[in-house]
Amino acid sequence: MNKPALAYILSISILAAPLFAQAEERADHFKGKPSESLEQALSNLQNYNAELARVLNTQPLTPITLHETHQLTYTLENALQKIAADINTMQISLEALHKASEINAPEEVKSLGKVYLEQSRPLVK
Repeated sequence: MNKPALAYILSISILAAPLFAQAEERADHFKGKPSESLEQALSNLQNYNAELARVLNTQPLTPITLHETHQLTYTLENALQKIAADINTMQISLEALHKASEINAPEEVKSLGKVYLEQSRPLVK
């Protein structure tokens, strides 16, 4: 084995050792970036999807890039959980709007429509 290859293998081994030790810890050892608003969740989803694509295009995938992927997924999970929760809230608001329109309640329709539009604004801007 030539010296550069040996140096590469040794450096990867040294860098990866803490990663392997952490792998035995519970899966909740990373928190990820929070997604406290829908806007922040959408931003995190966009940015971290791009980062994940970059990591996945790394050849070959190494223990370090696998660890990077592992860390990225926490932020992505937080983002998707927030998006799902907010979409659920939008669905409830839209259903209330739908029912208000069925019973011919213009003031409710106006009020509920504003709420729904405000909730869904980050998705359509």
